[in-house]
Amino acid sequence: MPLAMNRQVRLKSRPQGVPQAEHFEIVEAALPPVHDGQVLVRNIYLSVEPAMRGWVNAVGNYSEPVAVGAVMRSFATGRVEASRHPGFRPGEYVTGMFGWQDYAAVDGAAIQRKVEDDGLPLSASLGVLGINGVTAHYGLLEIGRPKPGETVVVSTAAGAVGSCVGQIAKIKGCRSVGIAGGAQKTALCTGLFGYDAAVDYKAGALAPQLAAACPDGVDVYYDNTAGAISDAVMERLNVGARVVICGTASVANWDPPPQGPRVERHLLVNRASMRGFVIFDHPEHGALARRELAQWLREGRLQYQEEILEGIEQAPDAIAGLYRGENLGKRLVRIAELD
Repeated sequence: MPLAMNRQVRLKSRPQGVPQAEHFEIVEAALPPVHDGQVLVRNIYLSVEPAMRGWVNAVGNYSEPVAVGAVMRSFATGRVEASRHPGFRPGEYVTGMFGWQDYAAVDGAAIQRKVEDDGLPLSASLGVLGINGVTAHYGLLEIGRPKPGETVVVSTAAGAVGSCVGQIAKIKGCRSVGIAGGAQKTALCTGLFGYDAAVDYKAGALAPQLAAACPDGVDVYYDNTAGAISDAVMERLNVGARVVICGTASVANWDPPPQGPRVERHLLVNRASMRGFVIFDHPEHGALARRELAQWLREGRLQYQEEILEGIEQAPDAIAGLYRGENLGKRLVRIAELD
């Protein structure tokens, strides 16, 4: 039975940089009405993404900032409880941008897809089969264009996107090198995720570590961090290298220093290319990516790790926790049980 109230995590104040728990508040609201063409979704899993930092900051981004007082924008997966839309029935599981709340009344167009009973966990719909996996698939294969035998370097290599990138690189016959922070995460890279080598940027001496891990240089760099890590990788680019810009996690306030290493000479001398992308610009790629990712999962060629926080009370601090490096794998918040 539906809850009497709808708990919502709302943006309480505008953060500068990484949003902290105090920037959010949990409030109770009435259950939303369901109008013609809409469905009522009871959320089960809420997604936590590094990109949420940009969604709540006032600095210009690829999407409008979440308004102060509004429900925090997020992907979620849940169960259709009521429907006034011919394409959806109660009992179906769906995923979309439903926000950090128990219930969402949304138009059919807001639903990204139905989550079919394919034998894979429902939580995977927000990670390896969701935005993270699709982002990894598109960025590496469409922009990085790896060739068998090439060296692919990935920053935040143990994260939800990075771990997927490294494994796809291996599937495509490449040598994969991960960059992660700490012994636990580098061990995860070479263990569960099968990287050929892993570099611990927290251990210092990053340049010598990269030289040892990439004796033949770097052909594809999948960049999730920017900053000093990426500066070090640029020095090892091969002729014709491709740099994929997916994130800038190391730049705390979107305000890089006025002085520092520049990339132009590396790109010129090595005839390399650099391109940024936002996966929301490529909705057509989702079905293809999920089909291949699901196949690799069933074949045992693709592994993933999740960290599931229990209860909506965990959501306000969940983004900050990502940037503190607490999570191992995809971070989710579970707010309801599966039927």
